[in-house]
Amino acid sequence: MRIVQIIDSLETGGAERMAVNYANSLSGHIEFSGLIATRKEGLLRNYINENVSYLFLEKKSSFDLRAISKLKNYLKSNRIEIIHAHSSSFFIAVLIKFIMPKIKIVWHDHYGISQNLELRKNLVLKWSSYFFSGIVSVNLSLKKWAENYLKCSEVIYLPNFIQNSNTVAKPVKLKGIDGKRIICIANLRPQKNHELLIESAFHIQKKFPDWTFHLVGKDFNDSYSEELRNKVNKLKLNDTIFFYGALDNTQKLLEKSEIGVLTSLSEGLPLAVLEYGLSGLAVVATNVGEIPKIIYSENVGFLIESNNVNQLVNSIEKLIEDEYLRKEKGSCLKSFVEQHFSEKSILKDYLQWLKSLTTFAK
Repeated sequence: MRIVQIIDSLETGGAERMAVNYANSLSGHIEFSGLIATRKEGLLRNYINENVSYLFLEKKSSFDLRAISKLKNYLKSNRIEIIHAHSSSFFIAVLIKFIMPKIKIVWHDHYGISQNLELRKNLVLKWSSYFFSGIVSVNLSLKKWAENYLKCSEVIYLPNFIQNSNTVAKPVKLKGIDGKRIICIANLRPQKNHELLIESAFHIQKKFPDWTFHLVGKDFNDSYSEELRNKVNKLKLNDTIFFYGALDNTQKLLEKSEIGVLTSLSEGLPLAVLEYGLSGLAVVATNVGEIPKIIYSENVGFLIESNNVNQLVNSIEKLIEDEYLRKEKGSCLKSFVEQHFSEKSILKDYLQWLKSLTTFAK
């Protein structure tokens, strides 16, 4: 089997990381595994395995003829059979199919706002789906939406999975005191609701002034990130909350933290919670998207309702006060993540599904 992943950029988002994960994982199981970034490179470029063939298209527009020609030549010279297109990169894959009709397209839906899918309308995607051989949905709500809205009958639910990275990243020194750090890995977007985290920090630092909050994720330097920083200044939390921007060594940062938090208003199946689990952190996360399938009971972590600052504060304080409780929950979650969200089991299902698609003409 000869498969290439296509993604718009290699910045540190969930869809981008899954494109890299699939390319890396497949490189040890199939004849050819490739990865193509269409518009922009990024920190995840450093995480591509040496066995993965990599191409950067430098695409400037939707109908960039130079990029399309470059992609066609790459696919042809490497005898690619399947394009696995992530998120919005489906469009260039469909354009290529008009030139190379034998190529099959698998589209991977990473859409993170799963609560109001009835409002999700995308006519270009709907038209393009006529040319898909299959669709991968990262949660069951997206699977149902694809089955009802799109024009492709082969839809499968495959949860995200995580990989242990052997890449040597630049060291980053976390501020604060060892053994007293709370980390949140989430790009600075309104959907991630960092305001709730800042509010909880305001209450927690009064009782536990030595504990600090560490926010890791891309800063888009927009009005939202400005509001967050202004709120930190207004509440005089500059010695309690620290912003780091996008980093490529999150695994090392998690090893230096005690509690992982995710306060999102909406989610698909967030890699951050899986990473917290793999690192053995105690976790507090909101009851949205597929998070309840990971934090399925109080044995593995605390699940709170969106925008409930009291629940968030109480849950974090319980973990701060009880080191045994932190380690017990972290250990249970780690075991659960390793068992149910492993690279091995999900890749097996993925490859079996791809083989079943070879009987279709599309």
